[in-house]
Amino acid sequence: MTDIGFVDRVAIVTGAGGGLGRTYALELAARGASVVVNDLGGSAAGVGADASAAQKVVDEIHAAGGAAVASHDSVATPEGGQAIVSAALEAFGKVDIVINNAGILRDRTFAKLAHEDLDAVLDVHLKGAFHVTQPAFRAMKENNYGRIVFTASNAGVLGNFGQTNYGAAKMGLVGLNNVLALEGAKNNIKSNVICPLARTRLTEELLGPLADALDPELVTPMVVYLASEACEYTHEIFSAGGGRYARMFVGLTPGWFAGKGAAVSAEDVAAHLDDIRAQDGYIVPSSVTDELGALLPLLQSD
Repeated sequence: MTDIGFVDRVAIVTGAGGGLGRTYALELAARGASVVVNDLGGSAAGVGADASAAQKVVDEIHAAGGAAVASHDSVATPEGGQAIVSAALEAFGKVDIVINNAGILRDRTFAKLAHEDLDAVLDVHLKGAFHVTQPAFRAMKENNYGRIVFTASNAGVLGNFGQTNYGAAKMGLVGLNNVLALEGAKNNIKSNVICPLARTRLTEELLGPLADALDPELVTPMVVYLASEACEYTHEIFSAGGGRYARMFVGLTPGWFAGKGAAVSAEDVAAHLDDIRAQDGYIVPSSVTDELGALLPLLQSD
């Protein structure tokens, strides 16, 4: 198997001052990429700033003979996102890879969640990924090449107690990814989602005794692959943690078809829920067209 390299590739990694983002930045640089190491340097709750967080990682890369520049801009504003991409363009001339990793936590149960905590988490995770990726996507289209990785979470795909703001933001990234995968296809832009299971400053208390087995560096190989030219997949979600790597997906069951032109009541739906929920024969649709395609033959039947 050919080694995966990143010579002449330019990568942006947000939230790269520590944890998962740091491991991504270091590994990409070790494999030849020029890296923009972005980190505001705030607390886990998104308060404050510390320019040294990103600079320390840049210094590590330089000490190992790699190329990197630091960005201390916030992903939470359009101006910050543009500045991060501009840093890549000014330092290295292009953008090939964006790994959206920046994140904060402000966990509360739904009934107690304050609006400012909802806004703060959406601004960093969901809007932040949009703010960085949009100008990068434009640059990628000009070069007919790009790799985008969005960091979602099982808290979004599956749900997790006390994380309504975080879960909503993370599942929003899945929707954003799905559209970019379709829009970027003709320009060789692949876009995928990673759901990491790893010990970081955001998750250590949540993971309990499992934390010791969930080294962040065990997520890195999956993300590095998705960021590489070797990656031929797009529009997908991958779980990575503890040495296990798996695909997650949305499936569509055959369901129950009432018949062309049939009048259907709520009672009819209730009576056929076993058929509606049965998983045998499910498909994994990759677009709205695929879902409609599963319905069309039924509507065209006599």
